[in-house]
Formats: sequence, structure tokens, C-alpha cells
Amino acid sequence: MGALDELTRPATDDDHVGGVPARLVASPASTAEAAALIADAGDVTVVVRGAGTKIHWGPPPDRLDLIIDTTRLNGVVEHAAGDLITVIRAGTPLADLSLGDQQLVLEGPTGATVGGTVATNTSGPLRLHYGTVRDLLIGITVVRPDGKVARSGGKVVKNVAGYDLGKLFTGSYGTLGLITECAFRLHPLAVSRLYVRTTAPASAVAAVLGAQVVPSALEIDSASGELAVLLEGTATGVRERASVVEKLIGGEISEEAPAWWGVAPWSADGIGMKLSVPKSRVPALTESGFPVRGSAGTGVLYAAPRDITEVERLRALCVTAGGHAVVLTAPPPIRDILDMWGPVPGLVLMRRIKEQFDPGRRFAPGRFVGGI
Repeated sequence: MGALDELTRPATDDDHVGGVPARLVASPASTAEAAALIADAGDVTVVVRGAGTKIHWGPPPDRLDLIIDTTRLNGVVEHAAGDLITVIRAGTPLADLSLGDQQLVLEGPTGATVGGTVATNTSGPLRLHYGTVRDLLIGITVVRPDGKVARSGGKVVKNVAGYDLGKLFTGSYGTLGLITECAFRLHPLAVSRLYVRTTAPASAVAAVLGAQVVPSALEIDSASGELAVLLEGTATGVRERASVVEKLIGGEISEEAPAWWGVAPWSADGIGMKLSVPKSRVPALTESGFPVRGSAGTGVLYAAPRDITEVERLRALCVTAGGHAVVLTAPPPIRDILDMWGPVPGLVLMRRIKEQFDPGRRFAPGRFVGGI
């Protein structure tokens, strides 16, 4: 009996991806088990599932035999506090991390796992100061579609086959293989946090960014007309910097974030879009008539268009502004006729990478850009 038989169970009605049912589900507890499973799986098609908080993002797979559930790949492998580094298994929920007076600044939906956050390249308001997943990830362990284990970055000086696996697997939506462990750089926990909340227009963002107050996040919600700035540091320093921001843009200083902070603007059965534009063009988007929400300081915003017409108008606005737009989620009637990714530069190179890692198109076939 092989690993595929030993480690799998029959799928239930809940084991589907975008309405495409799986036949089998496996929950490996280690990189070695995962490698044995994948090596034994032959031409079985696979989708990786963490907590399932973003399993509905992107198109459904073209076909699906096996869901690899990462919930047993759980826990902190190492925490080198003196070096501000941690190694964490992919199925670990972000909310379960306890790193003393240090923090891993990854943000995602409630219940989101480390691996799912990396695979979807998800970041939140704090990206302005701490960076994105790609900035924080320093090493990764993966199981390739052929069942071979590959490691790069972190304590391993030489990257496998010349690839920076961390950068390749970040945002790859499970199409290149299975992430089992990640190494990250950490940051000290902030002693004090204050928000400055105001109804100033988006044009006030430039004033805040130019004031040398070092905001950790700068978020906007055009529906409410509210702008919010997060400042972190020592109690005295934060209070002084908050006062500077308050004088610049008005509003009030608060210990509480606004209710919309870090919350997606779409409903569970609605359309959700991620819009990326140069930060100088954020005011143009907020004044477009479409409600948008997100990081005005980095130009990453989110919207909930009502139909395909609004999707295309928002996408056109982003392209005109020098950016791009992706539909993260949509109900089946719309998803089935919509190009969720839109035009993406570098598609030829992406196809070559997919062919190199997964020539049999076994991992999440059809879920990524251009049907990869």
C-alpha cells in the first residue's frame, strides 16, 4: 500500500473548490509525509487547502482529484529571537502565533494560515511600514509536483536550481507545488499605537507621507469619506507624531481603529476586486464614483463592483492610472464568464515557470493567470 492510500480519505460534500468536487483528501503531518504522498500520487490533480479562508479566490480548477489539507502542518519550528527570525509550518493559523515581544507582521482574514497567506500574497494595512509577504519571507521549504523536497533562502545559502523559491511561490496560488515551512524576519512589538482619524480627502495622503512622521499604515474608505493613520512606537513619540498628523489633516486621535479598518468591502456572495495603482493616483480612484477601501499609502485598494460592467470600468481606470486590477472572488454566474485576472505582463515567463515546475499541470490547473 502506497502513501496515497495510507494518507487519504474519501472526500465529503464540503471538499470542493469553486464547486468542483474532490475525490480524496489528505492531511500530511510533516514535509516527509507530504513528499511521499505527492510522489505516489502519479497524475492525480491537486489543490492545496489551508483554513479555506481564501479557497474561493480565483477561478475554480479545471479538474480536481485530491485536496491536500495543511492543518496538521502546524506549529513554530524555530524562533531565533536574537536574530529576529522564525520558521513556521504552513498550516499554522496566524492568530495562533505567540512570539513573545516580537511579531510576524502578516495580515489576513480571520483563521488564515501562514501558507495560505504566502500562496495568495495577502497583506493588509501594515504593508506600508513593514512590507509585503515577499519582504518578510526569507526562506521556504516546498514539495515539488514530482514529490521532491526543495529549500531555499533562510539558513540555506544556495537557492535550489538557481530559483528564489520564496519569491516564486509567493502569490502562486498553489500552482507550483506545496509549501510546508516558511522562514520569516520578525519585528519588535510596538509599545504604543494611536490612530488619527479624519474626513480629509485622499489628497491629504501626500501631506502625511511627506511629514516624516513614519506612519505604520495609512488607510482610506471612500464610502465614509474617512482617512485613518496608524502611528506606532514609544508612548511619548507616538503621541507627538499623532499631534503633528492631527494638525496636518485635522480629525481626532484615537486608540481604536475605525470599524472598516482591514475589512474587505464585499459581501460573502459579492464581487471582490484588488486594485493596484501608483499612490499618486489614489485620489483619482477615490473620486471615480466607485467606493474603494484600502492602503492609500501604497496604492493597494479594494472594491466591490456590482456587475461585470463595473468590473471592466474599474479595471480600465486602474490601467489608465498605470496599475492593474484583479477580481479575487465572484459568484459562479459571473465568475464563469469573467477573466478574473485580466491582462498581466510577463505571462509567457509565467507559463515557462509552470512548465518547469509542473509539466503535467497537476497542481491547481486553471486557477492562475492565463489558465495556468
